[in-house]
Amino acid sequence: MGLEMVRAAGIYQYDIHNKAYIDFISGFSVANIGHSHPKVVAAVQEQAAAYMHLIVYGEFIQSPQVAYAQLLTSLLPHSLNCEYFTNSGAEATEGAMKLAKRSTGRTKIIAFNNSNHGSTQDALSAMGSEYFKNAYRPLLPEVYHYNYGSEAAIQAVDETVACVLAEPVQAESGVTKPPKEWLQALREACDRCGALLIFDEIQAGFGRTGSLWAMEQTGVVPDVLLLGKALGGGMPLGAFVADYKLMQTLTNNPVLGHITTFGGHPVSCAAGKAALEVLLQGDCIKEINNKEQLLLQYLQHPAILSVKSAGLWASLQFKDFETNLAVVHRCIANGLITDWFLFAPECMRIAPPLIITEQQLIQACKIIIKSIGEAVGN
Repeated sequence: MGLEMVRAAGIYQYDIHNKAYIDFISGFSVANIGHSHPKVVAAVQEQAAAYMHLIVYGEFIQSPQVAYAQLLTSLLPHSLNCEYFTNSGAEATEGAMKLAKRSTGRTKIIAFNNSNHGSTQDALSAMGSEYFKNAYRPLLPEVYHYNYGSEAAIQAVDETVACVLAEPVQAESGVTKPPKEWLQALREACDRCGALLIFDEIQAGFGRTGSLWAMEQTGVVPDVLLLGKALGGGMPLGAFVADYKLMQTLTNNPVLGHITTFGGHPVSCAAGKAALEVLLQGDCIKEINNKEQLLLQYLQHPAILSVKSAGLWASLQFKDFETNLAVVHRCIANGLITDWFLFAPECMRIAPPLIITEQQLIQACKIIIKSIGEAVGN
């Protein structure tokens, strides 16, 4: 894009010329409560003044970690009661894959085509795109990919499988929701065969889909939950969450079976906790279903071939990538930031901050429709 931003507040970013842009992707679902919220900024400043890096794991009890972990577990099913904080979502994926192999004694992993769990080598192994993987082979062996939502994936779960790694709403294929019955069948297959079910809510979590966690809409509780993006309130932070007894398998043979220098950094934890408290105190999540309907109502144009949505998260499909790119460029010129999806380049990404008002949302939709007209000529 070549834009030089100098500040951001609420739903807006401002460039060096003080031009305002509506951030319609929330920094890739990071800024769920918008940019530079005063409570988050204050939490960062307070914690930075107290202490920053000490030793993150093993030696010191750090209240920002403990307090944030306590808040998170209070909002999760009782079996997801122990967090391991990391630097990012990709590292959460790495930790969860190690946990599955260590706890089951198995090595086989089932993942899905058009899935994205990060770009580190093991996470890349689980990514469902040959285009992004081929330049880095050999990758982790015994990772098998199936079509998202397929019966074949359920049938593939047997006593050799360590884990199934799935998104309850698949992000980079363009916001794809499977039937909840399929996710329930995955849960049953994992239970039957002793495999772990890992849900990646790195993009879907923290209210994005209309509930605090996307899994709430499925009736399925995974063995391991992956978090990132909005987890840090704008600071770098990831986590994998599981039952305490399951997590204990990483504490022996070898000791320090998973370790990080900066994961769960106190400033990041302070920021994330403050952001989550803001999200919980407001009415953002309650309003998301209405805002989703506004998106569907106002985002109508002959050039839009289809719209897929999950709460305040959507994809607009155009005939090809070139058309989408042209529309994206016109949106930016008209003061709205958007882009496309990794595995659906013909689809425009929509994921505004959850705090966006209905009037602001309608204004943004009108900018998109105007931009489509400028790009395709009608």
